[in-house]
Amino acid sequence: MAQLKEERRRAIRNLNDNLRKTGLGGRIMITQGIQALLPDTLAKVMPAIRQFDDFSENNDPYEEHDCAAIEVDGERIFWKIDYYDKVLQGGSPDPTDPKVTERVMTIMLAEEY
Repeated sequence: MAQLKEERRRAIRNLNDNLRKTGLGGRIMITQGIQALLPDTLAKVMPAIRQFDDFSENNDPYEEHDCAAIEVDGERIFWKIDYYDKVLQGGSPDPTDPKVTERVMTIMLAEEY
């Protein structure tokens, strides 16, 4: 049972990392606050998210790499990944299966959370 749980966690983590690092395997949404950042700051947001690797028990208790906070040019930015069914009507029946899951990464200013 524990091995199966770890395999599922690893599969979810790998799919989340793929979306976060490559932009593939889901959708990436940004909020109005992110859109309103200065162009130089906005250009640094995605590279900072892609390079983030400071996951810990504090920010990743389920070890799925599904959310974190970063700082870019003094702006506190949150990102999170949610798992929906393919038509975005409800939660995914199985976040380990890309055939039935639409990953959505939302990038927002901390104060928008």
